[in-house]
Amino acid sequence: MANVTNQPCANITLGGANLTRRITIALCIIGSALPAHAQQEPLTIGQAVEQALGKYPAIRASLEQVSAAAAGINLARTAYLPRADFLGQVNRATRNNVFGLLLPQGVIPSLSGPILGANDLTNVWGIAVGVLVSWEPFDFGLRKASVELAGASRTRREADFSVTRLTVSTGAADGFLTLLAAQQIVLGARAAVERARVVDQVVSARAQSGLRPGADAARAHAEVAFAETQLVRLEQATEVARAALAELLGLPSAQVIVQPGPLLGPPPQMQPPSGSLTTHPIAQQQQAAIEEVKEQERVLDRSYYPRFYLQGSSYARGTGARTDGTTGGAFAGLTPNTGNWAIGMTVAFAALDLPSIRARKEIQLHRERSETAQYERVLQDLQGQLERAQAQYRGARRVAENTPVQLDVARAAERQATARYNSGLGNIVEVAEAQRLLTQAEIDDSLARLGMWRALLSLAATQGNLEPFLQMAAK
Repeated sequence: MANVTNQPCANITLGGANLTRRITIALCIIGSALPAHAQQEPLTIGQAVEQALGKYPAIRASLEQVSAAAAGINLARTAYLPRADFLGQVNRATRNNVFGLLLPQGVIPSLSGPILGANDLTNVWGIAVGVLVSWEPFDFGLRKASVELAGASRTRREADFSVTRLTVSTGAADGFLTLLAAQQIVLGARAAVERARVVDQVVSARAQSGLRPGADAARAHAEVAFAETQLVRLEQATEVARAALAELLGLPSAQVIVQPGPLLGPPPQMQPPSGSLTTHPIAQQQQAAIEEVKEQERVLDRSYYPRFYLQGSSYARGTGARTDGTTGGAFAGLTPNTGNWAIGMTVAFAALDLPSIRARKEIQLHRERSETAQYERVLQDLQGQLERAQAQYRGARRVAENTPVQLDVARAAERQATARYNSGLGNIVEVAEAQRLLTQAEIDDSLARLGMWRALLSLAATQGNLEPFLQMAAK
């Protein structure tokens, strides 16, 4: 048991105790005897869902993906802006130039100027500064398609986020109900242990006095041991359920305390499902995947067009080399003394890209068909899940209507078996069997109502919206 230690307790001295000090010491002793989780407020199922949505890492990760996709739209829009490239360069090099062709490459530096007709290793300074501004005045819709593709990617990430929220919310609510059910089973098991101990005390006393055989006492001892073993196992299952819920809530398991609220009673009558399954987050996620593929196809449709660039450049160069073969002074060429400007239009057309574009469009077409088939499968699966959830709810309600009768009969049977044993007409086996049936009936009765709530949760999750369920659970 964890003790609570606070600052006032740490500063208390026992000498010279007056009334205030005695009260403080008493409060500290009481506080240190309380478990740490007693300070934690119990959570309702709505608060548990809210806590999970606020702290579970998958939610934050999905939200950051949405933000990244939104930033991708801004990136795609920058294609509408002109591009400006600045250049500055200083070099010290020889000036030998040759006549002839050199294919485009990135290894050998280019050299301008006349051919000197000599191989002289004299070197001079050279400098160059310039700027090139380039802009596409029109692009046949390519940039717009790229922006729309980025928007489709953001829509898909938003759909992913909605699915993650639904998954985490459903998991937290289901974990809450699981823990609550485990606690109810433990309560029934503890009652069974107490009943077994009472019978054990009565039977042992009668066996010692010779009114009952020793075999009855042995059987009563065995029933107590069996009930205690079952209680230990159920308490272990309860702690496992508590740890699973704590994982979703981002809390230590010792701080997870659930408040049943109306969940231990029967839920209100279920309303017929409304709305289309196409609004379910999973269906919308798949629909967003289809739209993203279609946008990729539109980008490819606009890729096989010429690219027009309106360009303007201004630059200046300086060199220590002269056309007559001589060179300037030691610092000649360190200043840009010759300038130029230019403006024009450049057209670039990758004529041989058509086969690769067609191949990529075919890939996207097959992806679109695949995503469409997945969308149809999702709707079919959701419809099946909805029908199963409805059947589960109907069955759970019928069970909940029957368990009170089962409980009343089990209680009467246990009283009769005990009375028969006390009067000498029955045996210990009948009492043990009646007590087990009573324990099972108590557990079944408490779980029957939780079963209806769990079925309602399944219905809400299948419809993609937990709010109606959480509103019912909060009343």
